[in-house]
Amino acid sequence: MPGLRAPSDYAQEPPRHPALVVNSKEPFNAEPRRSDLVSSYVTPVEFFYKRNHGPIPIVDDVDKYSVYITGLIGNPKQLFMKDIWKLPKYTVTATLQCAGNRRTAMSRIRKVKGVGWDVAAIGNAIWSGAKLADVLELVGIPKCSHATPSGGKHVEFVSIDKCKEENGGPYKASIPLSQAANPEADVLLAYEMNGETLNRDHGYPLRVIVPGVIGARSVKWLDSINIIAEECQGFFMQKDYKMFPPSVDWDNINWSTRRPQMDFPVQITIKGYAVSGGGRGIERLDVSIDGGKTWVEASKLQKPGIPYISDSESSDKWAWVLFEAEADIRQSTEIVAKAVDIAGNVQPENVEVIWNLRGILNTSWHRVHVRIGHSNL
Repeated sequence: MPGLRAPSDYAQEPPRHPALVVNSKEPFNAEPRRSDLVSSYVTPVEFFYKRNHGPIPIVDDVDKYSVYITGLIGNPKQLFMKDIWKLPKYTVTATLQCAGNRRTAMSRIRKVKGVGWDVAAIGNAIWSGAKLADVLELVGIPKCSHATPSGGKHVEFVSIDKCKEENGGPYKASIPLSQAANPEADVLLAYEMNGETLNRDHGYPLRVIVPGVIGARSVKWLDSINIIAEECQGFFMQKDYKMFPPSVDWDNINWSTRRPQMDFPVQITIKGYAVSGGGRGIERLDVSIDGGKTWVEASKLQKPGIPYISDSESSDKWAWVLFEAEADIRQSTEIVAKAVDIAGNVQPENVEVIWNLRGILNTSWHRVHVRIGHSNL
């Protein structure tokens, strides 16, 4: 693509913060330390987790960069950044999370495949850009459409990023047209993150942000948008990021029996965050300091000085909720946390019941073992 290219090696990678915990150097996959992650409601760009599948693309000339919108539409179009900048600019606070967040906890039960994420493959940022619903109107797709006259029902995002899982082809994913064309879903073609131009690690010059959905669908380094009849047939839609029961292993797996994972169910860490997919607010956060025998409700916070209400229009429905709970712990114990969203969804008690061979969607109660040492002084 003119203006944007995908390198064949890792010689021109961008600089990264030295405090990141690196899970893979090539391709670069890293997460912040737990203390850095929960230190603020909006995650600083340098501490936002990095999830990559190949060398980071390079922009040679942003004025020559463009996105092609094609497929089952009557009016294919090429959009340059100047065209996207002319559209109304929207800002959405949304949490992105890798589906493999907390994968290491599943590996303690039985070994799973994938990047060995701890609890910090997640971040909350302020994204700005054009709403995808406005962009689709430029090619004749009215807002809140479910299908085009030619039978298009899904919107596929194709990256310039090349990855081995696609045999050297581009990374790609899709979402339903009904979501893409719905202004209330807040799907963005984003060019800013936390008030600044996207950096290379996070998709410069343009990426998709799909709030409330696993991070794998928020495609970076956008090359084209295709209106298609069926779901994207790419590797990461059809052969990865699907939820299977614990009985399925690599010998009996049948990928076609499960739909691609989209919404993220409710999940939490003991000190920091709770988030639920689909724009559902967090109704309650329960904390136990005796291994789950008794519980107290934690306080919830998004914006300093403003009470968080799960179903209020003033709350950021696509973003995480930070929580705080104080306890007087006098002996070694197990601290447990769980969340309930406004639909009544609650996390499963044990990781064993949701173990799956890809190690994704670990939303079990988060448990932290605390050992109290006693001094004779």
